[in-house]
Amino acid sequence: MKNSIQLLLLLVLIATACEDNILDTTPYGQSTSSQFWRNGEDAVAAANAMYEPLVVEDFYGHAEHTFDIPSDDQFRAGDHGEDQAIESFTFDAGNPQLFYSWRHKYEVISRANAVLINVPDISMDQTLKDRTLGEAHFLRGFMYWRFAVIYGGVPIILEEDVIANNYNKPRATLEETYAQIEADLLRAADLLPISHDADDSGRPSKGSANGLLAKLYLYQKAFDKTISFGQKVLDGPYPLADNYQDNFRVETQNNPEVLFSIQSLQGWQDNTHIIYTTPRPWGGWDFHEPVQDLIEEFEDGDPRLDYTVYKPGDMVDLGGDKGLTEYTEDLSSTGYHFRKYSSWNPQGGLNMSHNNPILRTADVLLMMAEAKIRSGQNGDAEINAVRERANRTELTNATIEDLIHERRVELAGENQRHQDLIRWDKDNLVDIVALYKKDLGPLKPPRNFERPKHYLFAIPQREIDLSNGVLSQNSGY
Repeated sequence: MKNSIQLLLLLVLIATACEDNILDTTPYGQSTSSQFWRNGEDAVAAANAMYEPLVVEDFYGHAEHTFDIPSDDQFRAGDHGEDQAIESFTFDAGNPQLFYSWRHKYEVISRANAVLINVPDISMDQTLKDRTLGEAHFLRGFMYWRFAVIYGGVPIILEEDVIANNYNKPRATLEETYAQIEADLLRAADLLPISHDADDSGRPSKGSANGLLAKLYLYQKAFDKTISFGQKVLDGPYPLADNYQDNFRVETQNNPEVLFSIQSLQGWQDNTHIIYTTPRPWGGWDFHEPVQDLIEEFEDGDPRLDYTVYKPGDMVDLGGDKGLTEYTEDLSSTGYHFRKYSSWNPQGGLNMSHNNPILRTADVLLMMAEAKIRSGQNGDAEINAVRERANRTELTNATIEDLIHERRVELAGENQRHQDLIRWDKDNLVDIVALYKKDLGPLKPPRNFERPKHYLFAIPQREIDLSNGVLSQNSGY
């Protein structure tokens, strides 16, 4: 914790250039408070700095996605021994994957706290001030959300802790962590604009905050709130994209359906997750390979399959000298790669401007459908809105099994499946132990999921040691 959280009252990492685009910023430098926090440009530069850690390799560039590799959707692939232990549930608290993104989450929280401490006192345009503070509340809430689903309750560091230099705090309970997430997201929803113009695409909006609140309430089984906050998203302007693939194409990836994504800009903020999920002969590192069980989950003729994975026989334009190239089975140990995260430049080479989607309106629709079904209501309208775009037949009196299927095929590869299975298992809607004992082939043999131990990952031992024992470990580790 001491190394993860930095005091940013007098010393802040900032961006000093263009105030409009969150990626078009010069490298961060150090500046004292007498030289900074003076005007709206400084406030926006500090807000831009909150986004920089998100894209790095040890966060959403790769590490955060490893928390979904235990799922039945994918084989870890690659050459990281720590990933193998995560996938097989043989990891301990010393596994480095547990630590990598921990520190970056607290770095984002640290930068958000700096904004929330300093920006209120700046004399600047009120609309811009509200947006900047809303971004800080959203990102802080989002970081604590990711902490909660991975580790449970964690130390909550807020403005008053920064001012008091109070970082070595014990863990909050899960309920306290949820309460802080709710408070941040509610405030973000009040402050953020409904939408942004093209120069500010990628920043969170009211829809981002309300959509994440709907998910928080779903995890708490507050189904009425999931429905009401989901409806705020549906009331717009956040419609489904006309085509499913528009959410994963560089030219259309910031469409209104994408409520929040990790932004990437070639030559500036490269999203290495693109490299991790791409075949080695095509310039990638060959991780996160879909398994046959996922392929078979798709209904015959579902067009989402074609844009979710590369399959043998698919023709792919790799640009440059390679041009149109056939995807062959030998490119992958499972026979497939995820397609959602790869694009190529016309001149050849991976297009590193490919974003990493975090929350979409389709996800919100399915959360609302689930909340309605589980509370004895009819969720057909919401689930069929998602199915209609994929030219699937309309469901009548959709069941929870229909919902589980639809979430799997709609959100495959989007870092959702393992956490979905955990929360459904807690409510006896699925048997995660039996699912993970299923033999998915020699690459993904049966694994032993232990209840309740594996509902949460271990707190990184490094952080416990740095805290001198103030941090406590999750049960079973």
